[in-house]
Amino acid sequence: MFRELNRLILYGFPVCAVLAGVLLTTASVMTPPETFKKMSLSSSAFKDGQPIPAQYTCEGKNTSPPLSWQGTPAGTQCLVLIVDDPDSPSGVFTHWVVFNLPADTYELPENFSKSPAGAATALQGLNDFKQTGYGGPCPPAGKAHRYYFKLFALDTTLDAAAGAARKEIEAAMTKHILAAGQLMGTYHRK
Repeated sequence: MFRELNRLILYGFPVCAVLAGVLLTTASVMTPPETFKKMSLSSSAFKDGQPIPAQYTCEGKNTSPPLSWQGTPAGTQCLVLIVDDPDSPSGVFTHWVVFNLPADTYELPENFSKSPAGAATALQGLNDFKQTGYGGPCPPAGKAHRYYFKLFALDTTLDAAAGAARKEIEAAMTKHILAAGQLMGTYHRK
C-alpha cells in the first residue's frame, strides 16, 4: 500500500484524496443512527443525556436497564441493539449486542438474560468484555463517559450465530437498516 502511495505522490495525485480513500475503506460500515428514519428509544431508569443509575454498572448489580421503543416501520424483519462507549481510552468499547429481536418486540426488560440465546427469540453477540450479554458501564475513575444505546430496524434477519462479533453484525446490517433510534446515558466513577 505504501509503495502505491509513493507512486501516486510522484505522479502528482493529491495526497489528501488518496488518504481520504484509504480512510473511507477502513472506517466502520455503520452510518450514525441519526441519518435514518427515527425510532424513539427510552428507559424508565434514566432519561436521555442523564446519568445511568449505579445498579446498571459494574459498581452495582451490572444488570441491563429496562428499554422500550416506538416507531418500528412497516417491513421490519428484526431489530438490533448495540450499546457502546465512545469515550473509552482504548477506542469505542462495545457493552452489548442483541440481534434478531422480532419486529413486534417493543421492550427489553430489566436484567435481560446474558445467555448467548438471550431469550427464545433473540441472539446476543460478544461484547468487549469478551462475554455475551450486557456488560455495564465500568469506566476508569475521573471524567464521565457517554453510553449510547442504538436500536436499528432491519428489512431482514441476520444470518449470524450467537456470540458473533460486533463487526460481523454491522457488516450484515449494511444496506438493510430501515430506521434507528438512540438513547444516551452517562456514568463516571470517582
